[in-house]
Amino acid sequence: MSGTTATYTVTGMTCGHCVASVTEEVGAIDGVTGVAVDLPTGAVTVTSTEPVSVDAVRAAVDEAGYSLV
Repeated sequence: MSGTTATYTVTGMTCGHCVASVTEEVGAIDGVTGVAVDLPTGAVTVTSTEPVSVDAVRAAVDEAGYSLV
């Protein structure tokens, strides 16, 4: 099964709790199969079965309390 991967930059994360919050919210988007967060750079890599809209990712990141660049 093939999927898609996209990487976004999130600002405002400073600790492991931040990473967990973003991972949980983005991971709840329909079709998302994986979320990898690199805290030092703010890079969030999202793996999904189908392309996920940037608006859906932005809403999830906002819900977690952070900002998508």
